[in-house]
Parts: sequence; C-alpha cells; structure tokens
Amino acid sequence: MSLSMTLHHRTSLRQTVQQSFTMAYRGLLKFRRNPEQLFDVTLQPTLFTLMFTYIFGGAISGDAEHYLPIIIPGVLMQTVITASVATGVQLREDMDKGVFDRFRTLPIARIAPLAGALMADTVRYTIATLVTFVVGYAMGYRPQGGLGDVALAGLLVIVCAFAISWIFAFFGVIARTATSVQGISMLILFPLTFLSNAFVPVNTMPKWLQWFANANPLSHLISAVRELTNSGQIGDEFAISLFAAAVIILLFAPLAVRMYMRKA
Repeated sequence: MSLSMTLHHRTSLRQTVQQSFTMAYRGLLKFRRNPEQLFDVTLQPTLFTLMFTYIFGGAISGDAEHYLPIIIPGVLMQTVITASVATGVQLREDMDKGVFDRFRTLPIARIAPLAGALMADTVRYTIATLVTFVVGYAMGYRPQGGLGDVALAGLLVIVCAFAISWIFAFFGVIARTATSVQGISMLILFPLTFLSNAFVPVNTMPKWLQWFANANPLSHLISAVRELTNSGQIGDEFAISLFAAAVIILLFAPLAVRMYMRKA
C-alpha cells in the first residue's frame, strides 16, 4: 500500500471535516479570482425577474405588482437549482485537468475535495437567494411573512439545492466530459422547472400536464417558499420538501462518493 493511501486510510473524522472545509475555502478563492463564475447567481436572477415580471405579469396576474409574490419564489428556485449544475460541471473539469490526481498525493481524506466543492457552492446559492429577494424588493415585492420567515424560506431553498447538487456531482464523476454533464443536467432541469408551478398556475395547464406539475418535487418546494414568504406559514409543502431533500442525499450521496472513491 502506498504512503498516500495509508494516510488517507488513517484520516480521522475530525481531520476529514477540517480538510473538507479547507477544500471549500479553495473553492471560494476560485470565485474571487474568477468572479465571472458568479454571473449565473447574480445576473441571471436579475434578468429573469425583470423579464418574467414585465412580460408575463399582466397576462397572468393583471399587473407586475400582483405577479411578484408568484414569480420571486419561482425565479429563486430556478436560479439556485440551475446553479447547482455547476457543481458537477466544475468537478468534471477538475478531474479532466488532473487536479484530483494531485490531491491523491496529499495526506488528506479522499472525500475532502468532493465534500469541499459542494460546501463552497452553498455560498453561491446564498448569493442567488439574496440577489433574488433584493431585486424583487426593489421592484415592489413586499412579502407578508416576516424577515425570519423569508430567511427560513431562503435556507430551505439552499438546503434543497445542496441536496440536488449531489445528483449533479454524481453525473460529474461518471460523465466523460464537462459538456456532457451540463447537457444531461439541463435535459433533466428544464422539464422539471417549466412543468411546475414556478411561473404559471398549474390549473392553466392541459389536464394531462397538471398531474406531473402537481407531483413535481420542485412545485412542492416553490409552494413551501410561497407559503413562508407570502403568509408566514409552515405547512405540508415544507415537510415534503425537506423529506425529498433527505431522500436525494441518502440516494445520491453514497453513489457519488462510491464512484468518486473509485476514480480518486
């Protein structure tokens, strides 16, 4: 057994956690050196909120003001979930560049680079959440829930996005190229996003689509955010969203780690 493998084997849980945070800090440094990596969580929610509100607001809710309580949670979900795709794409790029080969020679836990990457991306989700609410507020959005309920809604979205990022981390490990990771991810996300209650009421859809939109996990997440921000309520949708996030982590985290460990 090589020295690096021996060191990996003897890494304690405490050391693994510390090393994961170190790798997360490495990811944050990449954002500082390449600020364009934050465009999708700053410019995208701004543009989507403006466009969807002023294009669809009058047709769906009569005016932009009444559409904001509907669209803000929808744009927030779309932005944060889409941003989670970058986890898998960046992971695949690092593996292609040999970054993880260099990590293998270091006396660190093998799982630390993967865990650190996912932890660093929660900062991007937080930025997207803040930008979306700030833009909405500037446009006249006034959530009826208190500041604490709005913060809880944002935290719920971040937790769910972290869970979903494990799916794309799995794709990043098994896919051959970063482009294929992005392609596969978008094929999954676009139907889930637009066949939901994010932008239009479900009852305006054809009957044969309504069943899918109502069963869509993202619809439950959006409904939970709307209940929290617009009325300060925690209902079944909140519990369903957390349950779905837990199931995703339980399913995909072990798969992603197992495939990663084979290649790391």
